[in-house]
Amino acid sequence: MPLPATAPSITITNLTYTHPDGTPALHNITLHLPPHSRTLLIGANGAGKTTLLRLLSGRRLSPPNTISIGGVDPFTTGLEGVTYLGMEWVLNPIVRNDISVTELLKSVGGDHYPARREELVRILDIDEAWRMHRVSDGERRRVQLAMGLVRPWSVLLLDEVTVDLDVLARARFLQFLKEETEKRECTVVYATHILESAQSWATHLVRVTLGGVREFGRTEEVVE
Repeated sequence: MPLPATAPSITITNLTYTHPDGTPALHNITLHLPPHSRTLLIGANGAGKTTLLRLLSGRRLSPPNTISIGGVDPFTTGLEGVTYLGMEWVLNPIVRNDISVTELLKSVGGDHYPARREELVRILDIDEAWRMHRVSDGERRRVQLAMGLVRPWSVLLLDEVTVDLDVLARARFLQFLKEETEKRECTVVYATHILESAQSWATHLVRVTLGGVREFGRTEEVVE
């Protein structure tokens, strides 16, 4: 099901989640992230950031009536336009094969969005002649980001995917996402422990501790 034409909001209401093995993960989370927002999701490892993003993406079943993206449940509806880039994605073995960047971007539809492809190649400083089995981890991560973002999305959920980027590449990447939310009908949630430059980029900040929300609000209010 496609999302509405307008930028989607994300609403979480009294969300409590327990892993299948019985381990508590999230407790009584309530948030509203408005359309066009860029939300920074921060917290220590194991705080619940990844679990929350997976629930938002529909990769895990959330309790009924607890998560709404653009007014619908992402799991039961199977939303189009929700892009989740997490650790499962970056470990995909195809990006370590003897294949060129051009071939990889074509395989994910890059030829249908030439302007976006060229912009992502530029801002991420990618050489399309690279062979993926010969690049560094940082170069490979930049190619993976271009692959994940070349198709336009309405909701982008990022889980620590910029960890291998250098400072300049990360800054250009965040600027690209900022411009996306300003020019297109889209919303971003970015989980990270790298706060350098990210706080000034975010419109909202969520601090997660031990499966609960410790702080939430507009960035300037929470940082103060």
